[in-house]
Amino acid sequence: MKVDIIIPTLNAQKVLEACLVSIRSQKFFANHIRILIIDGGSTDNTLQIAKKYHCLLFNNPLKTAEAAKAVGLKHVQSEFVAFIDSDNILPTKFWLSKMLLPFKDLKIIGSEPWAYTYRPQAGFIERYSALTGVNDPYTLVAKNYDRLGTLNPSWTGLAVPITNHRHYQTALFTAGQPIPTIGANGTIYRASFLKNFTGDYFFDIDIISSFLKSENFIYFAKVKIGIIHTFCESSISKFILKQFRRATDLYIYQSQRDYYLVSNNTKTTIKWIFYVILIFPMLFDTIRGFIKKPDSAWFFHPLACIITSYCYGLVTIKHQLGLLTPLNRHKWQQ
Repeated sequence: MKVDIIIPTLNAQKVLEACLVSIRSQKFFANHIRILIIDGGSTDNTLQIAKKYHCLLFNNPLKTAEAAKAVGLKHVQSEFVAFIDSDNILPTKFWLSKMLLPFKDLKIIGSEPWAYTYRPQAGFIERYSALTGVNDPYTLVAKNYDRLGTLNPSWTGLAVPITNHRHYQTALFTAGQPIPTIGANGTIYRASFLKNFTGDYFFDIDIISSFLKSENFIYFAKVKIGIIHTFCESSISKFILKQFRRATDLYIYQSQRDYYLVSNNTKTTIKWIFYVILIFPMLFDTIRGFIKKPDSAWFFHPLACIITSYCYGLVTIKHQLGLLTPLNRHKWQQ
């Protein structure tokens, strides 16, 4: 098995080396891994770090991570494609081998870790993400999250048929049904599944939805392993920027998106608004989570919800006033 790993970068020197060390440390044939760094014009030491670990370098003139993934797909040569972000770290030396196990079943088109690895010594936002299983608290209310969390009995709250295996679970996704937010932070696909993609932007969570527009169902594996996501480096300002970016993406690229909540999110948004303004639901989940796994990071949850409401609300108002442009999107790009 050979794997092409696509990593979008833009001034990622603080996190990239740890990511690349974890990839190059895999118990896997070194010549069976190609690392494609798709860079949006870094001005720090990102490219020097990439060269140190013998990565292939490609330019990303559109700068965004979604554009970088689209560029990377044009240069894929291997049987499998892995999307790993520059702020990801593979937690074990057998991570890649375990992630590829499900593909022995020829009907499975992709695999993804079923959790974020919890590290007690990590920053509080990374711990919060690992504890809740989400990077965006909105998905807790929407129930379309795709990772295990302390409060969740499964890696998704949607009604997805799941078959359990020793090392992974197989999920059956069918046309017309809501799909979890699968696609980033360690997702691997058969390259043949993505061969027909030709766009300028590759939106992670849209791919399965797009495929199901012409097919009735697909099988996907959730592997019983985690991935480290050094999310926001305990910086509330970075968390705010990421939420602004998510909201801006929703409107700037709405006509190009296929994910079901992009255009049909009214009911979920109403639920979210009540979840936040009533305060008690946020506090209840915070206390419930703290009781199950004590960690001060839980107390970031109400603030994360309030920040998300502010960012999504402000961007929605700007959209209604016609003030959003692609330039706004680049403003939030890290």
